[in-house]
Amino acid sequence: MNITNEDTQLRDIVESIKTAILQSQERSAKHINANQLALYFSVGRYISANSRIQKWGNGAIKSISEQLQKDLPGLRGFSESSIRNMRQFYEEWNCALFTRPANDATIQQPMAVKLQCVENKGDVIQQPSAVTLESSTDARLDLMLQPSDLDFRREFFDIQTAYDFVSISFTHHIEILFKTESIEQRLFYIRKTAEYKWDKYALRNILKQDLYHHQSLMPNNFLKNMPKRVQALKAIEIFKDEYLLDFINVEELGVRDQADLDEKIIENTIIHNVKNFIMMFGKDFTFVGNQYHLEKFGENEYIDLLFYNRELASLVAVELKKGKFKPAYLGQLQSYLQILDVEVRKPNENPSIGIILCREVNKAYVEFVIQKYDSPMGVATYITSSDMPEKLRDTLPDIEQLKALLEGKN
Repeated sequence: MNITNEDTQLRDIVESIKTAILQSQERSAKHINANQLALYFSVGRYISANSRIQKWGNGAIKSISEQLQKDLPGLRGFSESSIRNMRQFYEEWNCALFTRPANDATIQQPMAVKLQCVENKGDVIQQPSAVTLESSTDARLDLMLQPSDLDFRREFFDIQTAYDFVSISFTHHIEILFKTESIEQRLFYIRKTAEYKWDKYALRNILKQDLYHHQSLMPNNFLKNMPKRVQALKAIEIFKDEYLLDFINVEELGVRDQADLDEKIIENTIIHNVKNFIMMFGKDFTFVGNQYHLEKFGENEYIDLLFYNRELASLVAVELKKGKFKPAYLGQLQSYLQILDVEVRKPNENPSIGIILCREVNKAYVEFVIQKYDSPMGVATYITSSDMPEKLRDTLPDIEQLKALLEGKN
C-alpha cells in the first residue's frame, strides 16, 4: 500500500494509533490517581483515629508534617493543611458510605471503637501541653494502606460513578467536599468534573454558580421544537435557569446602580471576558461574534451574542435584556433564529437555539407563552457580583486566580 501524507488511509491509521496512545495514557493517569486517593484516604483514616480519639497532643498534625518534610526532602502534598484535608476526606466519605461495625479489624485494630460521624473542627486532646504520638504498633499505618478502600462496593456506587470518583484529583475532591452539603450534590459534581475534565478553577466557578440547583430548570420549548428527543434532552441539561456573571462589577464600571446597567454595558463586559462566559455556559461552546449581522429582504438585524455548540451541532443566539422578561422578546428572537437557519446554518447542523438572558422572570408564565413558538428557545436570568450576598462575594477568586483562569492554567 502506497501511503502518502494526503491519503485518507494514512490519516485513519494515525488517528487510530493516536487514540490508542491517548486512551492508554488516560488509563495510566487514572490508575496513579486512584492509588493516590487510596493513600490519602488511608492516611486520613489513621490521622482521624488517633487525633480524634487517641492521645495525640496539641500540634500533632503540624509536627507530623514538619517531620515528613525533614525525612523526605521535596515531598509535596503533606503540609499541615493537606493532612487535615486527608482526614476530612476520610471522615466525610466514611460517614457517608463506610461506617462499619465497631469490631471491624481492617480500620480500627487494636481499638474496638466505632468512629462517630460528628462535626469536630479540632483535634481531641487528652494531653494539651504535650505533643505525644503514642500508638500501638498494631495500628501502624503500613497495615492500613489498602487501595481497595476506594474500590467502592456496588451497593454504594454503580461502576461508572466509582470510575468517576477515582478519575478526579484529590484537589477536586476537597473543593467539592468543602462547598457542598449532601452526598447527592457531591456525586453530581464528581460525575460532571470527570465528564467535562474541569480544572480546579473551572470547578470552583461551577460550584460558585450552584450548578446542582440550577441545571435543567430553564423554561424552554426544546422538546416541542427540536427534531431529535435526545438532542432536546441534552439541551435541557446544558442550559441553566440562572447564570452568575460575577465578572460584571457595577461599581468598577462606574454605574450608579443595577437599574442603569444596560444591555450594551453587559455585552461589552461579556466580550472582554468571553472565555469566562463560555466556561460558565459549559462544554463545547465556541464564540462566533457579538452584534452578529443578519440581513433578509433588506431588513438588518443584530444578534447580541452568537455561539456554536459542538455537542448540539447548533448555533446558539443569546439576547441580553436588562429588565424583566417580556413576551415580545420571544418574537424578536424567533425572527433571528429563522434568518440564522436560512442564511447561516449549514446543512449538517441542527436548528439554531435562542436564549434570552434577563434580570427577572416568571417561570410559569414563560413556560406557558413559549410553547406557541416554533423555534427552540429558552429564558434564563443572570445576576452580577453586586447582586450577591457579601458573604458569598468574599468567596470569589482573587485577581491572580482569575488571571490564571483566563490563561488556562491549572
